[in-house]
Amino acid sequence: QVQLEESGGGLVQPGGSLRLSCVASGSIFSIYDMAWYRQAPGNQRELVARITVNRTTNYSDSVKGRFTISRANAKNTMYLQMNSLKPEDTAVYYCNAEISPTRWETKSDYWGQGTQVSVSS
Repeated sequence: QVQLEESGGGLVQPGGSLRLSCVASGSIFSIYDMAWYRQAPGNQRELVARITVNRTTNYSDSVKGRFTISRANAKNTMYLQMNSLKPEDTAVYYCNAEISPTRWETKSDYWGQGTQVSVSS
């Protein structure tokens, strides 16, 4: 069984920084694209950043230049470095990954439980 677990959320002042981590564990044969999504109260879940297995990245316009996504394939881990945080970045941040649990199974989408990021003075 595959699990994704996020950590690193919290309360930070505007202009501050946080680093989120997402660790994949369990039965894992291969991890493909990984991504961070976020959902603020009353809003739909939105893509924040995505990184391929070859480390090609793309970002939403709202975070470009402030957030950096990265991954450590040997550790089945993904990161999101968030700098110059703004109140509008406040949301629950979710880890998403495409994973094949075994060599005989096609990839499926997996989600973490989410970690709260709050930006406020």
